[in-house]
Amino acid sequence: MSTDYETEYNNRARVPEHPGIIAGWQADAAAYRGIAVSEFGISYGPGERQHYDLFKPEAVKGNAIVLFIHGGYWQALDRSYFSHMARGVNRLGVPMAVAGYDLCPQVELGHIVWELQQAAAALWRQFNRPIVASGHSAGGHLAACLLATDWKNVDPDLPDQLVPAAYGISGLYNLKPLTETSINKALGLDMESAERESPLFWPAPSGLLMDAVVGGAESDEYLKQSRRITDVWGLEGVRTQYGEIDGANHFTVLADLPDPDSAMSKRLAELAGA
Repeated sequence: MSTDYETEYNNRARVPEHPGIIAGWQADAAAYRGIAVSEFGISYGPGERQHYDLFKPEAVKGNAIVLFIHGGYWQALDRSYFSHMARGVNRLGVPMAVAGYDLCPQVELGHIVWELQQAAAALWRQFNRPIVASGHSAGGHLAACLLATDWKNVDPDLPDQLVPAAYGISGLYNLKPLTETSINKALGLDMESAERESPLFWPAPSGLLMDAVVGGAESDEYLKQSRRITDVWGLEGVRTQYGEIDGANHFTVLADLPDPDSAMSKRLAELAGA
């Protein structure tokens, strides 16, 4: 029996209450911006969306900065919805940058990968700290791409392990199935470009760390995406962990990240050395 990829990847149809959840993100993000120690709109490139907001702890612990990359299938949302995702790790002593980026179809997906590489490089140059890449959905894809990046190809002056760890939340690591869905209308991927932009098919970042977590109530395809990246990369020398968040769907899977007492925030802080 063939897989109905349209149904498997249509998270908004699977979770009809998603508008209320996203509205909650907006409200919580605005509230956190109002109280956080922060810097807004720091440019890492010439584009209007090529900025990040930096949220700082009162006292820094650890040795890394977490870079959070939002989802939206590379074609929706922006960084302003996700400011509160920094709250948990901030309380644990870790700074977090929440990045924006251009969207498809205004740019190609490969350009978005390049943009996030520029964002991570800019953070390194500014703060001389390694980056823990974290992201949700499409952001999980981009986080894995950063982990697997050959940084000498980005800039010979960058360190090999600029991103030593990644934490993907409901990420997409094999983009080939998306070519058979309506999501691809904005992405414009064929099978060749889908493989090229899929971190699953990149040389594995052996010796580095990759966590892939997913909501237990998500579609079989989303569970498969996270299992496969941890299995394949794990066999190739990456230190991987797979986890399921009991009962969480594609949107509620983020609910624990703003909580400093959650396993999610504690693991991110651990990856940052705190």
